[in-house]
Amino acid sequence: MGSMEGYNTSSTDFIFMGLFNRQDTSGLLFAIISLIFFTALMANGVMIFLIRTDLCLHTPMYFLLSHLSLIDMMYISTIVPKMLVDYLLGQRTISFVGCTAQHFLYLTLVGAEFFLLGLMAYDRYVAICNPLRYPVLMSRRVCWMIIVGSWFGGSLDGFLLTPITMSFPFCNSWEINHFFCEAPAVLKLACADTAVYETVMYVCCVLMLLIPFSLVIASYAQILTTVHRMSSVEGRKKAFATCSSHITVVTLFYGAAMYTYMLPHSYHRPEQDKVFSVFYTILTPMLNPLIYSLRNKDVTGAMKRALARCKGVQGVSGDAF
Repeated sequence: MGSMEGYNTSSTDFIFMGLFNRQDTSGLLFAIISLIFFTALMANGVMIFLIRTDLCLHTPMYFLLSHLSLIDMMYISTIVPKMLVDYLLGQRTISFVGCTAQHFLYLTLVGAEFFLLGLMAYDRYVAICNPLRYPVLMSRRVCWMIIVGSWFGGSLDGFLLTPITMSFPFCNSWEINHFFCEAPAVLKLACADTAVYETVMYVCCVLMLLIPFSLVIASYAQILTTVHRMSSVEGRKKAFATCSSHITVVTLFYGAAMYTYMLPHSYHRPEQDKVFSVFYTILTPMLNPLIYSLRNKDVTGAMKRALARCKGVQGVSGDAF
């Protein structure tokens, strides 16, 4: 355990190798990750505020989108604050309990987002392919069923996989070649044979990715068929506009996750794994609200109305004095 020298750690502390092993980049990484983190929190917070306060956004699609923003805020907060503290204090340790908690929250939140993004494709399918039945097929009760189902699927993944992952005996070095307690990196430290469990986890992750992704593919296949039959050019543009944001988010999130969990181990390298993990654990929660706001006229309109109300309130306050 000579590699642990210089750290004040107990025998049950893990040590993160970090995103990059070079110490001279820690200051730059701290600045970049801090900017991404606070941008993600602010952008998702603004999305939730606009959706809650603007009546024009009180629709099933934006109701689901507000919960996506909530998941993203929680998701990035399970990983980044620990990273920032480590960079700030020059320490990279995490207790066994802390690692277990981070692993559970990560699995739960990423699983919930997998399912929610998949089910949001159903909302777009109903809106374009069955617009007359949309109020019935996407009622408030159905929306809550989607939300509860997404959280249940994510929680089931966390409750099933976390206890098994963290119950393996760890020996030799307790250094995790990663920047957070992701399952594949933690399992590399186990003394026991994890082949069977890794196969089960692989199948579980594939199902969690393939089932929602298959729903997305099926939904958009029907959507494209319906859009192609539209006689109105303006109708086609509107349909593509309402779906383009969701397609972009799904491609970014599922693409990086599929590389991490579906590509065979022989194609993985720790450096590449960490880069792809950064993409879907840190960058995606920041990009999601930006993509939806910049590519969506309803959201930009709500933003303008909110700013106009703020200016109006400031004007009234100024006149009072």
